[in-house]
Amino acid sequence: MRKFLIDEYQERTIYPDQYDIFNALHYTSLANTKVVILGQDPYHGPGQAHGLSFSVKEGVRTPPSLQNMFKELKDDLGCYIPNNGHLLTWAQQGVLLLNTVLTVRAHEANSHKNRGWERFTDQVIETINRKDEPVVFLLWGSHAQKKAELIMNPRHRLIRSPHPSPLSAHRGFFGSRPFSRANEFLRDMGLPEIDWQVPNL
Repeated sequence: MRKFLIDEYQERTIYPDQYDIFNALHYTSLANTKVVILGQDPYHGPGQAHGLSFSVKEGVRTPPSLQNMFKELKDDLGCYIPNNGHLLTWAQQGVLLLNTVLTVRAHEANSHKNRGWERFTDQVIETINRKDEPVVFLLWGSHAQKKAELIMNPRHRLIRSPHPSPLSAHRGFFGSRPFSRANEFLRDMGLPEIDWQVPNL
């Protein structure tokens, strides 16, 4: 896989920047992980992906799925809709924003699927599953929900719903209240809640 990635970065346009690939694990250590939000693969448009699932860099238009996440967050917890889609504050509080595939070719969704990333990210999920401290997994859509089989530890909480994509958000993502439910679980476990408000930049 290493050779594949070296060749891809040399010969094609690949997202995110190679120095951002592991940002999810850089900003949210496994020891500090309280919530996991699983994505599929990085955004494949210019300047969007920076290693955190669903998040985009500062100054980049908020993508539709993230817009729907912010709409649900407003209805769920009364958070204002921010002027950016940069989710770094979530990551810094212990929200692991993990894609199951960590790289992608420009404009080619799923182009690095089944190239080896899944083995790595499954190991990450299994490592979190072994934690004694409770963790909330937000599993949105069928792709993320397939990973539920890796999460067998009864200490953890799985919150499932349709994906926030415009194609499926109206089928049950809206109204699912994942953010308040995650905080309620953390509170019941005696753990700090997440401040889900993304600040304006």
